[in-house]
Amino acid sequence: MTDRRLWSYKEIAAHIRVQPDTVRSYRKHGLLPDPDHVESGKPFWYADTIRAWVAARPGNRGRRG
Repeated sequence: MTDRRLWSYKEIAAHIRVQPDTVRSYRKHGLLPDPDHVESGKPFWYADTIRAWVAARPGNRGRRG
């Protein structure tokens, strides 16, 4: 099943247990995938996009969210 909910920095941060500013920094440094959707200048990602990114991150060590 596909999870098409859109996540902001806040939801991504909660998922990977960091502060939203950390997620913003990841994007600034090219460590976050391109947003799936931009609304009023704010980026959003599908939950599945972020889950795939988390699974592929170095040092993931099989963590699941």
